[in-house]
Amino acid sequence: MSMKWILVLLLLQLSCYFSSGRCGKVLVWPVDYSHWINIKTILDELAQRGHEVTVLKPSPSVLLDPNKSPGIKFETFPTSISKDEYEMLFTNELMNIVLELAKYPSWKYFSKLQEMSMEESDFSENICRDAVLNKTLVTKLKESRFDVILADALWPCGELLAELLEVPFLYTHRVFLGYTYEKYSGGLLFPPSYVPVIMSQLTDKMTFMERVKNMLYVLYFDFWFQNFNEKKWDQFYSEVLGRPTKLTELMGKADMWLIRTYWDVEFPRPLLPNVDFIGGLHCRPAKPLPKEMEDFVQSSGEEGVVVFSLGSMISNLPEERANVIASALARLPQKVLWRYNGKKPDTLGPNTQLYNWIPQNDLLGHPKTKAFITHGGTNGIYEAIHHGVPIVGLPLFGDQFDNIVHIEAKGAAIKLDLITMSSSDLLNALDTVIYDPSYKENAMRLSRIHHDQPTKPLDRAVFWVEYVMRHKGAKHLRVAAHDLTWYQYYCLDVIGFLLVCVAAAVFIIIKCGLFFYWKFVKTVKKSKRE
Repeated sequence: MSMKWILVLLLLQLSCYFSSGRCGKVLVWPVDYSHWINIKTILDELAQRGHEVTVLKPSPSVLLDPNKSPGIKFETFPTSISKDEYEMLFTNELMNIVLELAKYPSWKYFSKLQEMSMEESDFSENICRDAVLNKTLVTKLKESRFDVILADALWPCGELLAELLEVPFLYTHRVFLGYTYEKYSGGLLFPPSYVPVIMSQLTDKMTFMERVKNMLYVLYFDFWFQNFNEKKWDQFYSEVLGRPTKLTELMGKADMWLIRTYWDVEFPRPLLPNVDFIGGLHCRPAKPLPKEMEDFVQSSGEEGVVVFSLGSMISNLPEERANVIASALARLPQKVLWRYNGKKPDTLGPNTQLYNWIPQNDLLGHPKTKAFITHGGTNGIYEAIHHGVPIVGLPLFGDQFDNIVHIEAKGAAIKLDLITMSSSDLLNALDTVIYDPSYKENAMRLSRIHHDQPTKPLDRAVFWVEYVMRHKGAKHLRVAAHDLTWYQYYCLDVIGFLLVCVAAAVFIIIKCGLFFYWKFVKTVKKSKRE
């Protein structure tokens, strides 16, 4: 680290020391790619406020670059997974799986999805194992005496580190398939009558048959599908801690859940005191574009430009799909900026420029941007909402389908199937969101909702991290549901007791009634004989 940054950090520490607040030590268990882009925003702000931030970095990670985060410390640990294996899971293999899944019927689709989840579970378990079984690393972490752990819930391990280091922890999170761990570890409520389950692609306004579908999804994810191989995780955690332990039990100890969404995307549903929405915390006002890119944008004249990106993990496509897309883009009067690293499509038009990387937020904030073609990742969705840009969604996997469905239901997006759409489908969708004024109006309405908050999402995220440090946890915000068994939670024991009481009362009443009836009959018969 340069002398300049050392001086900056010293000044931050001194300013924090003399201020009314208290600087603390924050340990971070991150997830790579788009998840890192999001959590890094929180870490940069924490470091700027004088907190000492240390990130546990698996050696093969891609975007966790110490050179690009001078205010953050990185503790790199070796893993049993090579860099090639690591990148393969997140890029080429992911694209192949996406293409393969699109060909399957529903029953086989979910079977393959379960297989993928188990592979990712084993992958993240190996990384966690490499960290917590590294005695040198764990000893160093214990000696550092951290005040709090900020963990991405997608990859378990942060909760185990919190148990080993005896410190409170928070989750930053988007969603688990089926909301399973949010419900059973976080205690959140998702009434299936009006809260659509992730992967169902439903809205909160459901018909009877849609509610049937939603309930079937609830039952499937609750009783069949597993986000993690819990048996292996439970065994691993029990071995490390030396006592019987469950993954869900440790996850349930989280002091706060910081969910990367907000009511501009979400449909209304119940929340808990230790849950806060921080969607869009990474969004910023647009900065000037690089000169060559600005010149290209300005050359579009009054027609403006279209921005196209499939996120940080997928930057190329099969040749046939790329040509279908390029053919549609070539017929647009707008100029197109397409983040794409694959082979140049044969049908690419002169109005389309390919880039290995684009300043997405700055482009979406440019006054000439008319539409955004996206896979529906949370980061891109919120940048579009922040700047009020209508969307054409090409979701690929995970929560992306539901993200696009939510924005489509709010009138600011059109969803297409990347695998089956034609050039005409894409062209018609783009024409609609660009030239139908309702899409721009709805996008601006969502933007106003997003901006109209008591405090900014980033400030709330930082506040909760500092809050947990100040109070050494936030157990006072956790609902008592965490201490109940499943039958106590649903009051089945109470219902059973009341049913027994009612049955006993009915039995006694009937028994007494029969007793008095027969006594009455005997009396009548006796009186007749006399």
